[in-house]
Amino acid sequence: MDPRHSAQDVLLCTLCKTEVAVMHCNVCHTHLCRDCVVIHFSDKSQIHTVVPIVQFLSTLNYPKCPNHPTKQCELHCQQCNVPFCTSCISSGQHSGHKAINIYEDFDVEREVLKKKLQELENSIFPKYEEAASNIQIQKADQRKNSQKLTAELNKHGEALHKEIKNIIQSKQAEIDVMDRKHQAALEKQKDAINRTITEMKQVIQDLKNLLDTCNVSLVSKYQSRNEEFRKLPHKLKMSLPTFQSVKINKEQIMKLFGSLTPLSIETEEQGYTVPTPGAESSPSNRTLLDVPQIITELDTGSEYLYGVSCLSDEEIWTRGGEENNLKLYNLRGELMKSVRSKSGNVPQDIAVTRSGGLLYTDYRDSSINLVSGTQIQTLIKLRGWNPRGVCTCSTSSEDLLVIIDSDDEKQSKVVRYSDSTETQSIQWDDQGKPLYSSKDIEYLSENKNLDICVADNDASAVVVVSATGKLRFRYTVLPSTPRESLSPFGITTDSQSNILTSDNNNNRIHIIDKDGHIIRFIDNCGLLCPWGLCVDPRDNLFVVEFFQVK
Repeated sequence: MDPRHSAQDVLLCTLCKTEVAVMHCNVCHTHLCRDCVVIHFSDKSQIHTVVPIVQFLSTLNYPKCPNHPTKQCELHCQQCNVPFCTSCISSGQHSGHKAINIYEDFDVEREVLKKKLQELENSIFPKYEEAASNIQIQKADQRKNSQKLTAELNKHGEALHKEIKNIIQSKQAEIDVMDRKHQAALEKQKDAINRTITEMKQVIQDLKNLLDTCNVSLVSKYQSRNEEFRKLPHKLKMSLPTFQSVKINKEQIMKLFGSLTPLSIETEEQGYTVPTPGAESSPSNRTLLDVPQIITELDTGSEYLYGVSCLSDEEIWTRGGEENNLKLYNLRGELMKSVRSKSGNVPQDIAVTRSGGLLYTDYRDSSINLVSGTQIQTLIKLRGWNPRGVCTCSTSSEDLLVIIDSDDEKQSKVVRYSDSTETQSIQWDDQGKPLYSSKDIEYLSENKNLDICVADNDASAVVVVSATGKLRFRYTVLPSTPRESLSPFGITTDSQSNILTSDNNNNRIHIIDKDGHIIRFIDNCGLLCPWGLCVDPRDNLFVVEFFQVK
């Protein structure tokens, strides 16, 4: 039997869905039984081209059967998800499996393809064209900005050259004044010596004349001046001026000259579907609320809370002060999971990995651990050092940053680990001085521009270094009252590279930009002893209060 005829036996009418199809409309891509052909032609909205179903099937390209190369596959096994021919049925293959005609969903698939084509043409492709057009605009803006920077740089350079020239002229004038004073002193002494020489010559001549005479009276009256002449003229003691140049330090010159803010290039993942009304804005368009608002409050039942880390925008991990359990809550305050630390010690800090695992540091055990499901794996075991704060890095899913301090609590540093291997140590500034205090450094965060931000409570400062470990700035707040000072504990960053730190003593949150300039405070929400912080994917800020003041 021609396999196309067997295929016809299982093709049903698209309209009534009960009778066997005998005709096919090539315009509407519709299978029709005898009765429905008349109904189909009653639609006068377009000209129909109806052909026998056998003719339509003859135009289809059936796949060859992999088991019977001479046969065409007109059936598809839903269980095995493979095409097969009628010979496969007789051979017992796919026995008991549900089989459908291989082209039963042909029209449905064509509709799916049609919609995909419409999406490409009407939605996706125009956005790529718009993106390509925006590139040209951005390139023009980049050229203008570069020209502006060059002009400002040259103007600043000319101003500095002018100042240096003025300094040189001023120093030269000082040299000229000292030269004139020196010359005048030397000329004065020279005149005095010349006068003495003239007098001495006269005395010598007088003595010679006395020696040639026999005049006793003149010889007896002679008064010697030798004693006077024995006193040689005073030698001028002068300290000649010298030029003490300051050793040229490139870093100092660059600092005095000024600096360029770093170029930040971030590839923003964009959807291609058209936003619907009320849809959430993209990270690049998010702005801070004019007045910060409390969205929800969760009571964990813990007497003390130190840390919080967002697993998603619906769930958060918390770390208590006296508990060795790490707890996962949803936003309704329901406890979803509780994990006891591997050693039984109280965890020092927590951080969620990009894959959804939970990192925690064990200060007493000198270890860094990963919670995955019900398993706890020790990733790093330290010697001579103890871990405190921990955060994951945006540069790599395997990298993490850890604050560690020495056993004698006299040194602190930030260490980068990649695959549990130390790849970077940040401890000293360019002058060889410690970047961080030796204690009370609990939390850190990596910013979107790859800066490393540390809350140094003992120094009352937020210390920010670049990805290479060079100090960028220290953020401190000038106290408005003698007793007020910054007390940073928790620290996090948002999608705009803003830095947020909890000011425990003053019951507020500081929001500063990536260059250390204060943007605002959050001090209107009744916060009491704010400690740990984290930001979820929608830039909502989570704050844990250390304890509830009664």
